[in-house]
Amino acid sequence: MLYIAHILIILNIYIILVQAANLTIGMSNLLTLCQAAFYGIGAYLGTLFLNQFNISFLAIAAIVMTATGVTSLIISFASIRLKGDFFIFATLAFQMIVFTILNNWTTVTGGPNGISGIPSIKIFGLIQLKGIYPHLIFSYVVAAATILLMRNIIRSPFGRTMRAIRTDEIAVVATGRNASMYKTWAFFISAALSGVAGILYASYIPYIDPSNFTLDESIFILSALFIGGIGNIKGPLLGAVFVVVIPELLRFVGLPTDIAADLRQIIYGLSLIIVMFCRPQGIAGVLQPSNR
Repeated sequence: MLYIAHILIILNIYIILVQAANLTIGMSNLLTLCQAAFYGIGAYLGTLFLNQFNISFLAIAAIVMTATGVTSLIISFASIRLKGDFFIFATLAFQMIVFTILNNWTTVTGGPNGISGIPSIKIFGLIQLKGIYPHLIFSYVVAAATILLMRNIIRSPFGRTMRAIRTDEIAVVATGRNASMYKTWAFFISAALSGVAGILYASYIPYIDPSNFTLDESIFILSALFIGGIGNIKGPLLGAVFVVVIPELLRFVGLPTDIAADLRQIIYGLSLIIVMFCRPQGIAGVLQPSNR
């Protein structure tokens, strides 16, 4: 049961991350390669406040969300008007810069050795989460709150404008709307939510190091989003379940011990190919502009 609870906690963290990525990629048509950078910034900032201050999760979350959101403005102002591959390269550069800082600023981040012994988060500054099951319940609460927020955003005028930008940005600009401003806000919210996922991860494990927040992690998050489907709520949910749960289920398949690891990778890879071949739009499909 502890193993299942652990997987569910990790699943909830990835649900938050993939929902955040959906806001920029699925809603704004901005393909980014720096989700793990904001994830890492949130984890390290959350760790700093958990180690140094006796304050509640809500206070830490507010600080981290603001900090990661403001950090996103740096890349937004520098590259939000870039198109296609140029914007992707700008986000890739940001990802590499953040990883380099985390890996080399040893006095603050611990460098490659990371930071261990991170305290658990406190609810209202009083109740500290101890044990795996309180973390599981709290991760469900945060993941559910994220889903509810995304549901409201998608159904709001802001969400409808974002889907219109994804479909035809020139037409949206022709109506007098500032497409760059909408994209900047989407990037801000996405980064803030990724920062919250970082706090949850750091307080649960409780150990972080730069290898948790690499380009590979960003690609993993994008894979979950595209497998599930973009622009809706169900897609990120199904994508996160697929990339987190399916590999774990394969551990229980009776395979020869000496080749089990390689066979699991092959089976998982084939399942990805089959899903993308049969459902190139994602398991849940793509939300059309007419959906509400």
